Amino acid sequence: MSRTDFFDLTGQVALVTGASRGIGESVARTLAAYGAHVIVSSRKIDGCEAVASSIREDGGSAEAVACHIGDMEQIESLWDHIQKTHGKLGILVNNAAANPYFGPVEDTDLSAFQKTVDVNIRGYFFMCARGAQLMKQHGGGSIVNVASVNGVNPGHFQGIYSITKSAVIGMTKSFAMELGQQNIRVNALLPGLTDTKFASALTTNESIKKQAMAHIPMKRVAEPDEMAGAVLYLVSGASSYTTGACLNADGGYLTV
Repeated sequence: MSRTDFFDLTGQVALVTGASRGIGESVARTLAAYGAHVIVSSRKIDGCEAVASSIREDGGSAEAVACHIGDMEQIESLWDHIQKTHGKLGILVNNAAANPYFGPVEDTDLSAFQKTVDVNIRGYFFMCARGAQLMKQHGGGSIVNVASVNGVNPGHFQGIYSITKSAVIGMTKSFAMELGQQNIRVNALLPGLTDTKFASALTTNESIKKQAMAHIPMKRVAEPDEMAGAVLYLVSGASSYTTGACLNADGGYLTV
């Protein structure tokens, strides 16, 4: 492969979950800009279609398919659609996540626990499994699981979320180990504090934000586009010998 082609995704079909806004939207736009046909997926079709339509207006290729990855029937429906419509998938970015509870870990109720686990663990697991099954039919592919720095250093009052993100890191390594000989690479992205609606409880609270800045060497919050470049690297030929890795995109947070 020519070095000038490292990031060329022409001909690739890519699925990005949680792509109606935030990090997922930035990833979808970036992959489309580098030539991939992007399946923009999230819970609500309107948000997905708005992103997909914008990508098409910019000259890219995209479609919108709604899927709540906390619902197994919707996961199966999504993969049936991909199989029937495209018959292949080269890139899967698991980005959709749930974090319904912010408070003392011992006060986590069953509903919040179940919702977080259903999306962040069960959802990611079966998305990876179905993605791998399809990728094996066509010579391989690349999966990126968006975890979090909280999977390494648990976030205060984010207990169950941090636990599930730690599980995503372990899951990534397990899939990478078993799928390596199938030419399927599986890596994780560990974002730090990023300016998204999902993280707004942290980024809009000045007291919490000030505490976070004390532990981030770069002394700022990330923009979603700064995560998209990292994902582009992980799904492209530039990382062809990289699997089972956890790429920190955290402004240096995990080095402190």
